[in-house]
Amino acid sequence: MSVHPALSVDGLEVSLGGRPVLRGLTFTANPGEVTALLGPNGAGKTTTIRVMTGLLPVGAGTVEVLGRPAGDPAALTRLGLMPQATGAWSGIRPVELLRYLASLYTRPQPVDALVDALALGSFLRTPYRRLSGGQQQAVNLAGALIGRPEFVLLDEPTAGMDPHARRRTWALIRALAGAGVGVLLTTHAMDEAAELADRVWIMDGGRITISGTVADLTAGASLEDVFVAHTQERS
Repeated sequence: MSVHPALSVDGLEVSLGGRPVLRGLTFTANPGEVTALLGPNGAGKTTTIRVMTGLLPVGAGTVEVLGRPAGDPAALTRLGLMPQATGAWSGIRPVELLRYLASLYTRPQPVDALVDALALGSFLRTPYRRLSGGQQQAVNLAGALIGRPEFVLLDEPTAGMDPHARRRTWALIRALAGAGVGVLLTTHAMDEAAELADRVWIMDGGRITISGTVADLTAGASLEDVFVAHTQERS
């Protein structure tokens, strides 16, 4: 039986300020899998995520999240988003933030369980703006998961994390996929993508340049080699 994609992007075109950013972008992400969307800075990854969450309109093509058009409230309530930065949280303490986010859902994840899984206990009462980059990322991830999402967008989830925090995050991502949650991961860490992804899509210039499983792509080469061969260096 075929699996309905958690995400389907087909022929997506988006322009910002009159400049084309996404040029016929097409890819999918399945439930219960980790999908890596890789590309250099400026390739269009963050723009793609903003379209998925309804923050940017679709110029042409289609985007469906959990079977609904991008930005549809019925999909957004089932979607978890971990952005690279959340300046709006600057003055709040993680314990207050997570309790507030939990109050928005009828069946949230237990805050204590997320605190334990991500080792947040030592800085729960430190203002968010005073946390290290890696600590902020761990709080961002907890915030993305508090509502028990069916599909999660993780934008550079381990940036700034030390190796211990990184491994905890990897374990949690694997557990999410194992529980049937679809995960879309963007990262510049090729070892992270190679370790976690069931399928990799490499994009450049607003379109996919190559895709496949890690095993398929890395036959005779590293994932970094494949990335460099199918993307352009930008100054």
